[in-house]
Amino acid sequence: MSIQHFTDANFKKEVLDSELPVLVDFWASWCGPCKMIAPFVDDLAKEYSGKMKIGKVDVDANSKVATQYGIMSIPTIIFFKKGKVMSQLVGAVSKLDLKRKIEENL
Repeated sequence: MSIQHFTDANFKKEVLDSELPVLVDFWASWCGPCKMIAPFVDDLAKEYSGKMKIGKVDVDANSKVATQYGIMSIPTIIFFKKGKVMSQLVGAVSKLDLKRKIEENL
């Protein structure tokens, strides 16, 4: 499964009501560090298909969700399980660090 796109409109259904744990990458098109980690997030979405739902929220287009979760700096990655925030990463991280965090949150 490839990366999913979460929005203000589908966030509850796709993230909070998900049976699988969910990684949400809060990003923006103008954000350099967001572009740096994007290939890692895409690769891991394929690798963890069926185990974890992985997607992105464009903070410029979906300010309601970004505000609700207090996103002040991007990229911010939040892990959800059964609708609850489990952990969070802020700033660019290595693929290895991101993979470790995914494993912790499965």
